[in-house]
Amino acid sequence: MNHKKTMLNGKRVLLGITGSIAAYKCADLIRLFKKSGADVRVIQTKDSTDFITPLTISTLSENRVLTEMVEDDSWNNHVELGLWADLIVIAPVTANSLAKMASGECDNLLLATYLSAKCDVYFAPAMDLDMFKHSSTINNIKKLESYGNILIPSGFGELASGLVGEGRMAEPSEIISHIVSHLNEKLDLNNKRILITAGPTHENIDSVRYISNKSSGKMGIELALNAANRGGNVDLVLGPCSLQVNHSNINVYRVVSAEEMFKMVNKVFVKSDISIFAAAVSDYTPKIKVNSKIKKNDSSFSLTLKKTKDILSEMSSIKRDDQFIVGFALETDNEIDNAISKLRDKNLDLIVMNSLNNVGAGFEYDTNKITIIDKDFNQSDFDLKAKKDVANDIINSIISKNA
Repeated sequence: MNHKKTMLNGKRVLLGITGSIAAYKCADLIRLFKKSGADVRVIQTKDSTDFITPLTISTLSENRVLTEMVEDDSWNNHVELGLWADLIVIAPVTANSLAKMASGECDNLLLATYLSAKCDVYFAPAMDLDMFKHSSTINNIKKLESYGNILIPSGFGELASGLVGEGRMAEPSEIISHIVSHLNEKLDLNNKRILITAGPTHENIDSVRYISNKSSGKMGIELALNAANRGGNVDLVLGPCSLQVNHSNINVYRVVSAEEMFKMVNKVFVKSDISIFAAAVSDYTPKIKVNSKIKKNDSSFSLTLKKTKDILSEMSSIKRDDQFIVGFALETDNEIDNAISKLRDKNLDLIVMNSLNNVGAGFEYDTNKITIIDKDFNQSDFDLKAKKDVANDIINSIISKNA
């Protein structure tokens, strides 16, 4: 297993480049991030463009390089950049930028984004030996670490001045390894087996028609990716959808009907520590399925339906004391009351409620707005967010309740 690919795959990396000759190494650093599956955006300080051009950086990152707060009559929103990033890497960081970060100065786009960051910030100093050993630099590094920023230690070797000693920016491969090691330490689902259902089901009427719903599978897939990135071994039972899932920690089991989903869930549930039932399973299926196409004969057509197995109820009835079960409730009226009833009736540990009355929430959207209710009926409301961020909120809630 390519461990680096696992840890950085899908991560949103914001790289900050300051004005050091070591900036040339960022070409290789970006290449390694991209090879690891990360989405890379770059902010360059004006001085850094003397050492490596924005054209080179944008070509390698496949994103436009940002340098100023306002460019081409357009504002680069530092707050949005800080919120977008899963991690920020400032490499190289000069003695000047280091001092500004430590004192809270904000005179360029990179520093403004740094002060707006909600994620981990890694910094890799690069400067000459005497500058690196100066007490002010040492104090500034300690101050940044006290803020929770993560130091990527400088290397020992020949410097631009000809001196030999500390101050070299860590090599790109070392930066990647340091970040991966730090992310490994944060794997709060390590050695956990997690079952997740996602997507719709198709209940065949005949050989060409079926009953289904508008579920895209996006929410369940984002949950699977989030859990996998946090060290979980995920079994994803996925109904029919066009989305692809590629992660070394995720086993994907594709199914079509509610019956197929039940059989697969029943097979893997016993191994799970945490089960998240995010699939929109059809409640009914045709009582009689026709193997050929039904011809249009009469002006009306009657279809007799029968209930499908309630997968969530079936699994909750056999759950062990050490298993944690999460259900979903998509509601249109009496949302909270209905969600609480489902939580209680199906013996769940947690339920995630979303309402079709909220614009941008529910099926087909890339966003969702949820309320999480635990078995003690404590309620947490969340704002409308991208489903990737919603998945993070849900997994965080599961971990906090299942600690």
